[in-house]
Amino acid sequence: MSADQKSRSSEDSADITNNASGNPTSVKSQILSTAAGMLQEFEPVKNICAFLNAFHVYADEPSRAVESHHYCSHVNEDVRQCLIYDSNEKNARLIGVEYMITPQLYETLDQTERRLWHSHVFEVKSGMLIMPKPSMVPEAAWELAETKEMEDVIQLYGKVYHFWQVDRGDKLPLGQPKLMASITNESQVPGLWERVAERDRKLVADYQRKKAIRQGILEPQIHPDADQCRT
Repeated sequence: MSADQKSRSSEDSADITNNASGNPTSVKSQILSTAAGMLQEFEPVKNICAFLNAFHVYADEPSRAVESHHYCSHVNEDVRQCLIYDSNEKNARLIGVEYMITPQLYETLDQTERRLWHSHVFEVKSGMLIMPKPSMVPEAAWELAETKEMEDVIQLYGKVYHFWQVDRGDKLPLGQPKLMASITNESQVPGLWERVAERDRKLVADYQRKKAIRQGILEPQIHPDADQCRT
């Protein structure tokens, strides 16, 4: 190796820093990303208007749950779309996507398609599904806003695929996408409430209080074809 090559190698090594996931990121990459962020437009991402947190289960292994951070936007009055990350940190991994649709649109689907979609009733009524509160917003005001959002979400049907099985330690999104489902009863996932409580400690929430607050939310009639994707 020449002296010039050694010099460049040393500079490259010095440029390596660690991101939030503990993985090396060069200063060069950070500078390029910052420059792109200042110059380019990101209109689809700017349309995100809600951050939700819940747990998804694998359709083919429903006792296996993954904490999922949803960043959602409205396509129109009948359709929402959510980017699913493994955390709410800056360098979180994009692990999946979820689409949510109104009951009216769900009714137009054929039976085979309807079986791929899940309800949100248990997630909402149990307090498992939350909108993490921004630190500067008063608790009472946020509870009103969150409850209003839950009144809308409880009506919707969701279809979600995960590409990255982070819960088994995969370092990359390997294999085929996995169809996911919502949790529909508390005995489905071993240690569920312990995991929810740990999530609450991390995001400063209280699922039990949310459950009590949401008792007045009316439960819709779940279509018999929904929540049927588990094998």
